[in-house]
Amino acid sequence: MLLRLSIRDFAIVDRLELEFQPGFTALTGETGAGKSILIDALALALGERADADVVRAGADRAEVVAEFAIEGVRGLDAWLADAALEGDPGRLLLRRVVDRGGRSRAFVNGHAATVQQLREASDALVDIHGQHAHQSLLRADAQREILDAHAGLAALAQEVAAAWGVWRGAARARAESESDAAARAAERERLAWQADELERLAPKDGEWDALSQEHSRLAHAASLAEGARLALEAVTEGEGAASAAVSAAASRLRALVQYDAALGEILVILDSAAAEIQEAGYGLRHYLDRVELDPARLREVEARIDALHGVARKFRVAPAELPALAREAAARLAALDVAADPEALAAREVEAKRRYAELAARLSAGRAAAAEKLARQVTAAMKELAMGGGRFEVALRPVEGGSAGGDEAVEFLVTTNPGVPARPLAKVASGGELSRISLALQVITSRTTRVPTMIFDEVDAGIGGAVAEIVGRKMKALGAGRQVLCVTHLPQVAAQADHQWSVAKAPAEGAVRSRVTPLSGKARIEEIARMLGGTEITATTRRHAAELLGEAAR
Repeated sequence: MLLRLSIRDFAIVDRLELEFQPGFTALTGETGAGKSILIDALALALGERADADVVRAGADRAEVVAEFAIEGVRGLDAWLADAALEGDPGRLLLRRVVDRGGRSRAFVNGHAATVQQLREASDALVDIHGQHAHQSLLRADAQREILDAHAGLAALAQEVAAAWGVWRGAARARAESESDAAARAAERERLAWQADELERLAPKDGEWDALSQEHSRLAHAASLAEGARLALEAVTEGEGAASAAVSAAASRLRALVQYDAALGEILVILDSAAAEIQEAGYGLRHYLDRVELDPARLREVEARIDALHGVARKFRVAPAELPALAREAAARLAALDVAADPEALAAREVEAKRRYAELAARLSAGRAAAAEKLARQVTAAMKELAMGGGRFEVALRPVEGGSAGGDEAVEFLVTTNPGVPARPLAKVASGGELSRISLALQVITSRTTRVPTMIFDEVDAGIGGAVAEIVGRKMKALGAGRQVLCVTHLPQVAAQADHQWSVAKAPAEGAVRSRVTPLSGKARIEEIARMLGGTEITATTRRHAAELLGEAAR
C-alpha cells in the first residue's frame, strides 16, 4: 500500500509530505483547493505523461516521490530483480522529476529507470478511477476492456489481438504474392546475383577493420622496427640509458636517507620509475622479436582489401557493411522464395486463422459467462444507488470475420425504467445516472483486482442524499480489505471514512499554496458541517455533522 507521498513544486504545492494509513481516507476541501492535484502528483510518480505545466511558477523543477509497502504483492519482487531495480526489502520507492523545459527523469528505488518501468511497477500497486471515468464508459473499447478485466480475460484478449495481426499479415502476404509475381521475380533475379557474389567474397564481421590495422602494420614494418630499436637503446641497452641513470640516482639517495628521512619518499618514486623502465625494456624486446618484414603477407592483405573495396563500391555501401548486406540479401531471397510458393503461403494463412479462431472461441466463452454475471451485479448495485427500476445488460454482438477485439463487440445496455427495453448506455443515461452506473461498475470490478491501493477522484459527482451515504458505505467496505483514497465533496461519503484530510489553499510569499491537514474530533465535525452547510455553519449544521459521523462509526 501507499505509505508516503513527497511533493515539491508541483502546480500550487510548494512542499508537502504526506503519510498514509490503511483503510478508507477521504480528501475534502473547497473546489480548487488542490485535492485532485494530489492525485495528479501521485499519477506522475506512477508514470503518467509529464509536461512543463506541472512545475510550480517560479520553480526550476517539480519532484514527486511515492513510497509503497510491497510485501505480498505477487510478482513484484521478481520483476524488480529482473530489471536490476531492487531496493530495501518490502519497500518500493518511485520518483519522478520534471524540469521547466518539460523533460522528465524517472527513478525506481534510486536507480535511473524509464517511464514505462514506472508504469509496470505501479500497475501492481494502484488503481486510479478518475472523475471523468463515466465519459470513457461510453466508448466501445472501454466497455470491452472493463468486461475482460473483470473476467480475468485481459491476457487472453491480448493473445487474440496478436493472433488476429498474424492472421491478417499472412493473408496480405498471400494476396501480395498473387498480384506482384512479375516484380517479385525481377527482384529475386537481382538479389540472387548479389547474394552469389557476396557468398563468393564471404566477408566477415570485423574483417575490414582488422585488415586495415594489419595493412598499416605491415606497410610500416621497417619504420616500426627501427623506432623500437632506438627506444630500447635509450631505455635500457644504449650508452647512458635511462635505466642506468635512474638506478645510479637511487643508489646515491639510499646511502643518504639515513641522515634525512624526507629523501625516503623520493627514493620510493625512483625505485618505482626504475621498475617501470625495466618493464618498458622487456616490452620493447618482445615487440622486436615479433615485428618483421613480410612482403608476401602484405601483398595478400592488399589483394583482399582491393576485393572488398571493389564489391562495396559496386553495391554502394561501406566495406565494413558488406557482412550485414550479405545477411540481408540472403534473408530477403529466402523470403521471396517463400513468397513464390503459393501453397506455403496458403498453409501459413490457414494455420494463422486456425490459431486465431481457437483463441477467439475461448475468449467468447469467457465473455459470455462473465457478461451475465456482471449484468446481475451492476443491476443490483443500481438498485442500491436509487435506480430501483433500472436494469443493466452486457450485449455481445457477433463481428463477421472477427476482429482484433475478438469475434464479438461488447456493448453495455441499460434501462432506467421497468418494462422499457434496454438501450445503449450513451443513448439512455443522463449525466447523474451515468455517474452512478460508472461508480457501480468501478466498485464491482475493483473487487476482483489484486492491487492494494485504490483511488477515486470525485467519481461520486452528480449524486447526493441517501445515495451518497450508500456510496460512502461501499467505499468503507472496500477499505476493509485494502487502502482506499477518495476525493469527495459529499459529507455523507466523507463521514464514512476511517480517516479524513482537509485540503485548503493558503497565502504564502505572495502566492497561493495548497496545504493538507489530517482531521479528527471537533475539526472533523467542523469540516463535515462546512460540507453540509456551505459558508455559514450553524449549531444545527454541526449537530447534523456529528450525527453523520456517529452513524458511520456505528
